[in-house]
Amino acid sequence: MKVAVCDYGAGNMRSVRIAFARLGVHETDDVLAADLAVLPGVGAARSAMQGLRARGHDVQLRERHERGAPILGICLGLQLALEESEEDGDVPCLGLVPGRAERLREGRVPRIGWAHVDDRGAFYFAHSYAAVTPSATAWSEGIVAEVRHGSFLGCQFHPEKSGALGAAYLEEVVAECLSRV
Repeated sequence: MKVAVCDYGAGNMRSVRIAFARLGVHETDDVLAADLAVLPGVGAARSAMQGLRARGHDVQLRERHERGAPILGICLGLQLALEESEEDGDVPCLGLVPGRAERLREGRVPRIGWAHVDDRGAFYFAHSYAAVTPSATAWSEGIVAEVRHGSFLGCQFHPEKSGALGAAYLEEVVAECLSRV
């Protein structure tokens, strides 16, 4: 299996690459031909979208989504898949998923640390914005933790930093992608 990790000049690239390498997945630079495209996430919406556009990843990700090819968004990567983000003054995003990223207004902000995702166990989170979308499939402390829309799967948590549980989550994503082949 080949995975393309979309580099937009920020974030958790190294840890995401290592997590997939541990699963025996090979990396490719070809976003369109990969079995899975990964939109990682650590950073800010405006600069991330600028980085995606500068590298052509915005067009490639939209094309993948239209074809029904799998895309995984992690943390900011999930937020970038939405229509817009409140961060940095309402940034237009990829529009793969209906909804927008909104600043957390209650609880601890930024929300950093381990938190339970429904009945799946605890995952590592680090964010100040969260998805507001009808495509939510899992929650953590009342905040959207996972989104599915068409071929897009997004998680607000960082599976690459969530130990054995996170590795198992990524393994499930890989298995789901392989079942499509």
